[in-house]
Amino acid sequence: MPRKEQHNANKLHKRLRRLVGAAISDFNMIEPGDRVMVCLSGGKDSYALLDILRNLQAHAPLQFELVAVNLDQKQPGFPEHVLPEYLSAIDMPFRIVEQDTYSVVKRVIPEGKTTCSLCSRLRRGVLYRVAGELGATKIALGHHRDDILETLFLNLFYGGKLKTMPPKLVSDNGKYIVIRPLAYCKERDLAAYADIENFPIIPCNLCGSQKNLQRQAVKEMLQQWDKKFPGRLETMFTALQNIQPSHLADPALYDFRGLKTGTEPVADGDRAFDPETFELGMEEILGGGRKFNTALNP
Repeated sequence: MPRKEQHNANKLHKRLRRLVGAAISDFNMIEPGDRVMVCLSGGKDSYALLDILRNLQAHAPLQFELVAVNLDQKQPGFPEHVLPEYLSAIDMPFRIVEQDTYSVVKRVIPEGKTTCSLCSRLRRGVLYRVAGELGATKIALGHHRDDILETLFLNLFYGGKLKTMPPKLVSDNGKYIVIRPLAYCKERDLAAYADIENFPIIPCNLCGSQKNLQRQAVKEMLQQWDKKFPGRLETMFTALQNIQPSHLADPALYDFRGLKTGTEPVADGDRAFDPETFELGMEEILGGGRKFNTALNP
């Protein structure tokens, strides 16, 4: 590799390791003695996740175990040899689980309909079972920052919820902690990392062949924003960590009914008469068209 490219590659490696380390620290994702089951799909993100966790394992002050798990869903043409050969070559403990969820999805979901929801539920059930068999205390998934933002907008546009993928959560069955150590990482950085490391990528022919997914439309929208307004995605992700329930409208989340007047100032109180300025104008947020002032005066 030319010297300049090697320099950039080293910077990328350090940045991703730093971001993964920060996410693990911020959310206390991995603790001493943990046995972490890394879900390896054969895609760029899960390969990067495993590689970075292995590097951190070698240098971290705390001791934890890693075991890679792949679910072979029996998709036609799936190259069964790729992952076992790769994992054996890097001396990584692993388990390949064979379960024909592909046939179930194709039988249940009508042609042309989105398969992701059912496929995900079936995968999740199998992985929870395997985690118990392996004695895993944490289940690590390869979702990154862009996945989290896409899910936020999918729930906002189609689900009527302010909700996304959290960096850490309790599994559906209540038995495991699910972690997303790539929560701070950009997808394009992970793609570049995968290219540098030359991971043997395996495409998903089940969902990858669906061209009109709502998630794909949201992904393209965010990519256009990122290209036209650099820094916007970073600001949106920061917003996920700076939530003010008193300035939303969910009575289950904030006690609006119980609000009382008092003599002391309220830290998160009324801002209705304060001028607000925003770094980005509304015309930018809407992608052009109607013009709005960025200062909202009383």
